[in-house]
Amino acid sequence: MYNKYIFKSQRLGFRNWKPSDTDKLFALNSDKDVMEFFAFLPSYEQTKALIKKMTTQFDENGFCYFAVDELQTDEFIGFIGIAKQNFEADFTPCVDIGWRLAKKYWGKGYATEGAKRCLEFAFFNKKLESIKAVAPQINLKSIKVMEKIGMKYVKNFEHPALKEDKRLETCTLYEINKKEYQN
Repeated sequence: MYNKYIFKSQRLGFRNWKPSDTDKLFALNSDKDVMEFFAFLPSYEQTKALIKKMTTQFDENGFCYFAVDELQTDEFIGFIGIAKQNFEADFTPCVDIGWRLAKKYWGKGYATEGAKRCLEFAFFNKKLESIKAVAPQINLKSIKVMEKIGMKYVKNFEHPALKEDKRLETCTLYEINKKEYQN
């Protein structure tokens, strides 16, 4: 079998998206626990659009929120990666890091392991200087991962895409730069 992974961590393989991932990502996007800190559950068409957006970003930049497989089982577990963001904020456009994993894989250190490997890829393969991360202030699990991978709190802000959802609107911005990552 060909090497389908762009890069790997100890337990995870990171790859570009393929059409057969749509049903798997839609199932993940339909889990209310996984999507607790999102304003809505994406439709099938919105899931397809996200995959298209990520494959376009990969084609243009060589990175995206990568589809991630557990290497031991070759099973799709979700996504972890870096992506360009351009929503209206005083720190955009930027490249951020993000993750979304199936509940079955929570609490195993996959988000932290995968995010650390993506930072390494961003800084040393893609030569990026700074990576940001955004999460609703109430998403303490994601904020904990941000801190575990060495990111530092920058500020809270009102996310323009979440103005209709007072529970999620106040978000936290974290950042790490290449120099900090090397130390």
